[in-house]
Amino acid sequence: MTLPTTMTAISIAHAGGPEVLQPMMRPVPQPGGTQVLIEVAYAGVNRHDCGQRARGYGPPGATDIPGLEVSGTVAATGSGVTRWKPGDAVCALVNGGGYAQYCIAEEPLTLPVPAAFDLKLAAALPEALLTAWLNVFMLGRLKAGEWLLVHGGSSGVGTMGIQLARLEGARVVTTVGSDEKAEVCLKLGADSAINYREQDFVAAVKQVTEGHGANVILDMVGPGYAKRNLEALAMDGRLVHLSGGSGGEFCVPLAAIMAKRAVVTGSLLRASALSLKTEIVRQVMDRVWPHLGTAVTPIVDSIFPLEQAVDAHGRMESSVHIGKILLQAA
Repeated sequence: MTLPTTMTAISIAHAGGPEVLQPMMRPVPQPGGTQVLIEVAYAGVNRHDCGQRARGYGPPGATDIPGLEVSGTVAATGSGVTRWKPGDAVCALVNGGGYAQYCIAEEPLTLPVPAAFDLKLAAALPEALLTAWLNVFMLGRLKAGEWLLVHGGSSGVGTMGIQLARLEGARVVTTVGSDEKAEVCLKLGADSAINYREQDFVAAVKQVTEGHGANVILDMVGPGYAKRNLEALAMDGRLVHLSGGSGGEFCVPLAAIMAKRAVVTGSLLRASALSLKTEIVRQVMDRVWPHLGTAVTPIVDSIFPLEQAVDAHGRMESSVHIGKILLQAA
């Protein structure tokens, strides 16, 4: 297979709103070592991409092409790759570069497309699935019979978290911003969906759990919920953060944490070591992959052509979406 030398990619011209995303021609990257070059069919859009765009930069050494997950076919491999060959259908967690016609992935983070999925559904898997597993189970240590509270239950990570919790035998409460989003969460298996615009979620969680509280809280809002999250937390509960929100500090009396014997933690998946990401993949392949298409299926909200990344980011930041937003590159 002869590869082209150039490709269309979406770059971040400078810090700003969605309009700073610009299609341009870039060299097709070349895989080395244990890297895989994927001809991208679809790329997932994530909040992290919007944050990188707003700042105008990513982590040190990161590409200015956003995108943390893709699906497609293997186009070429580095000399150290043993699992994949050109033509294989895959999805992958990548360290940027997904908004393009070709993207580099590490072999351990490149996954087979599930038998029941097409490339569209597969693109909605890596970031949400690995993020949910890391935070709910590896950090949050959610167990069968416990209660999980998911803030933002209709998001990509939220919808995945609900399904994974039910798969593992836990019970789920979510917060949502509309009746439509509540209905989706309930259909996915949530025991209760709380419209935070109409109800106090602390009181609602206490009522649903019969005063027990949530054993694990998955928070994508940020420090603004710190005090109320601790009030909703069960004894020995775990509060796990995925977002710093709009800034600010986590400010609660230390006595409130001590009184609940609470664990307060969080993660940044992109910044995590390859060894940790590889372990997440190992656990997910063992525990979740056999259930994809039955007990666990990602929700795709909408699909935009690659060149319309501006519109995809606009929809993401409007928060009207339910599930994953994708870009179609091929």
